[in-house]
Amino acid sequence: MKIGTPKEIFDGENRVAMTPDSAVQLQKLGYECLIEKGAGAAAGFSDAAYEAAGVEVIKTAAALWKAADIIAKVRQPSEAELKRLTKSKTLISFFNPAGNEEGMELAKSKGANVIAMEMVPRISRAQKMDALSSMANIAGYRAVIEAGNNFGRFFTGQVTAAGKVPPAKVLIVGAGVAGLAAIGTSTSLGAITYAFDVRPEVAEQVESMGAEFVYLDFEEEQQDGAATGGYASVQSEEFRNAQLAKFRELAPEMDIVITTALIPNREAPELWTKDMVESMKPGSVIVDLAAEKGGNCKLTVADEKIVTDNGVTIIGYTDFPSRMAAQSSSLYATNIRHMMADLTPEKDGQINHDMEDDVIRGSTVTYQGEITFPPPPPKVQAIAAQKKPEAKELTPEEKKAQEIAAFKAQTKQQFTLLGVGGALMLLVGLVAPASFMQHFIVFVLAVFVGFQVIWGVAHSLHTPLMAITNAISSIIIVGALMQIGSGSFLVILLAALSVFMAGINIFGGFLVTRRMLAMFQKS
Repeated sequence: MKIGTPKEIFDGENRVAMTPDSAVQLQKLGYECLIEKGAGAAAGFSDAAYEAAGVEVIKTAAALWKAADIIAKVRQPSEAELKRLTKSKTLISFFNPAGNEEGMELAKSKGANVIAMEMVPRISRAQKMDALSSMANIAGYRAVIEAGNNFGRFFTGQVTAAGKVPPAKVLIVGAGVAGLAAIGTSTSLGAITYAFDVRPEVAEQVESMGAEFVYLDFEEEQQDGAATGGYASVQSEEFRNAQLAKFRELAPEMDIVITTALIPNREAPELWTKDMVESMKPGSVIVDLAAEKGGNCKLTVADEKIVTDNGVTIIGYTDFPSRMAAQSSSLYATNIRHMMADLTPEKDGQINHDMEDDVIRGSTVTYQGEITFPPPPPKVQAIAAQKKPEAKELTPEEKKAQEIAAFKAQTKQQFTLLGVGGALMLLVGLVAPASFMQHFIVFVLAVFVGFQVIWGVAHSLHTPLMAITNAISSIIIVGALMQIGSGSFLVILLAALSVFMAGINIFGGFLVTRRMLAMFQKS
């Protein structure tokens, strides 16, 4: 089968869904690769580079759509592009199925199979195909760069002969993939970074990256965002009011605000109101990554940069990934390649559209003349946090009964083992000489007593493994010391070596344990 990539017709779109490197990998899956002439030029990939990678360059889009069995795109296809689909074709691109009912109906009427890259379920196995995360990562990074380009000061604080420059204060609203990328970039540039998210479980992630998590004075238990597929969910009105109150408190102090808050299949929630903008200092910058869905800031204008009356710059660009087209294209083309690898398990250049596969089923919006959106929830929710069942408080009577039952079970087990051991000893005694049995009985008793002693050692000061090895080493030392006064030079030598090596094991074990535990302690 042939997989082709047309030139993007969306105004200002510089990305391309196939790169020379990804084409090489697709050919290893058994596919022939086609590219429209000039499709990769805006991203820095020449037609010559594609030809060198074994890709056939097609002159026109119409010819490419006709020749290809699989079409890989970036942007949502236009009506004219969808009309070029046929029953035998598969389209892979961003599709916006929740807001593109007409497109789904048209694809259904054509009988084509459509895979929407934004519908890839967020489970561990599908991370390599998660194009939303790939693009959000770039958008978060680029948002900080755009903010710095429009901010009149350094990010990092400086003390120079000419004067002192305070560090910039950056607030990032939403700690998803884009938010975390923005946090990493902001902290690496030296800014004092704050971050907020409605999912409390991301606080540790934020703090581990050097930012300060903004907590709310709010008593109501918040939903674990992991249970909703890793995305934020709609919050209560009380929570929203507490959130806005906190933002109003922070607004006058912040130099840069980057908003990334989105809820799937909804308009972006308004989090930065007009009065918050008015309370910010002149020269401050707001970068609204949710501008395409209406914006988190009340004053955001999509695809424009505006300056308010009080000197606050608001950036509402919707093409952040396209502004880094080479990097974006490489990551997106890799996502497409991994999707094709799942669709081609035999590596024979033939698509196996397995609707029993969670990832393929979740991403498919039309299949064999039927609309399959919305998909069922994935069978395995790998990222959902498992809530521990609450332990039932036992009454004193129940605790006592539990302890008696455990003691009886332990006693029964010990008597059984002793009975079996005694029987085996009698059987051995029937065939073994008396001189052997005398030493054998001492050996068996030593093993039994040693076992009881070793497993009874508490490991409160070090690890369980180290407690057991130290107990064994201690018994070895005691035995060696008892033999060190022997008249035989060989016995004295072996006893001395036993004391030396067991001592190394004990003291070395404590040193290793100390270093290991120090790794988990905050300095």
